[in-house]
Amino acid sequence: MVSHRNVYLDYSATTPTDPRVLEKMLPYFTDEFGNTSSAHSYGRRAEDAIETARETIATLMNCRASEIIFTSGGSESDNLAIRGAAWSRLDVGNHLVTTPVEHSAVTRTVSQLVAFSDFDSAIVPVDKTASVDVEELLDNCNERTTLVSIIYANNEVGTTADMPRIAAQLRERGILFHTDAVQSAGQMTLDVQALGVDLLSISAHKFYGPKGVGALYCRDGINLAPSQTGGSHEAGRRAGTLNTPAIVGMAEALRLAYEERDERLAHYTRLRDMLKDGILEKVSDCQITGHPVHRLPSHISFVFEDVDSTRLLMHLDLMGISASGASACKTGNAEPSSVLLAMGYAPELAIGSLRLTVGQTTTEEDVAYAIEGIAAAVEKVRKLKRIVS
Repeated sequence: MVSHRNVYLDYSATTPTDPRVLEKMLPYFTDEFGNTSSAHSYGRRAEDAIETARETIATLMNCRASEIIFTSGGSESDNLAIRGAAWSRLDVGNHLVTTPVEHSAVTRTVSQLVAFSDFDSAIVPVDKTASVDVEELLDNCNERTTLVSIIYANNEVGTTADMPRIAAQLRERGILFHTDAVQSAGQMTLDVQALGVDLLSISAHKFYGPKGVGALYCRDGINLAPSQTGGSHEAGRRAGTLNTPAIVGMAEALRLAYEERDERLAHYTRLRDMLKDGILEKVSDCQITGHPVHRLPSHISFVFEDVDSTRLLMHLDLMGISASGASACKTGNAEPSSVLLAMGYAPELAIGSLRLTVGQTTTEEDVAYAIEGIAAAVEKVRKLKRIVS
């Protein structure tokens, strides 16, 4: 191995705030600190900044500004979409449909509605690539189905879904379609007209914006029960003083992601493929997880035989390599990934997962160091397992 260096390969967990984004945000922490609910000039200027950001995001997503709801992030957006739509459409039905490979903000929200309220659900199986079969999805819908939630790009294995095809079928049946697009924003199109979705969640910190802010696209005409009450903010759907600096930052981050999209994606794809090829060459008994073609450009993931990912990540961290064994919301748990189990992997293999995601500042030297480090760490973990067993 070359001399120690720090290599961050966990951009699916979070990204740094782009300095250009931070620059746009700074005035709203100090000089332009007004509350958008205030009637004076400070409040009006803050409201103008919010509405300009809303227009920017709406333009990039090809929708109306009135269809953008600001939230604290992806998890809140998912909750508002699912709970809000479910509760407001009880006159239509009480049946929800999703898959076992969704983000926990979706799966746990659906589970809670079923456990504590008058809802039921269908969990549609996925194949070995984490893809859902559209016909099987439709077979699990019935006359009481009000909402389907399918992740756009899987946060653990990177598989992307054929959103327009699913949306067209659900639209024919009058079923609302929500997607968690948190991982997709900045890499995949968010054109909601082309995608055909009714509800779509994003979070700024996944595309070089600040943490603690997100948005929900909600197609005009869809009623949402409010996620929290206490004010008339966001057309009564989400009470609470708006985070002006963060919202301004999110709009700028999304604008930059669109402006620089081709350059960024070419960079991601090239380095991801270097990682993939290097690890497959250097490490025995490993498999790529997720779809081989339909996946995020920045994302590659593996399972390793005879490896516990918790130990693997510890060894990598000591080498300065930051990676993930599962989604960031599940770390600290030594259990096999529920996503991989749902994809049909045996528990003893699913426990050896590794997710690697490259970013704007990742270099070829970083990738070369990571390949050597991962190969060495896997060998150490396997040797230790042989000794203790």
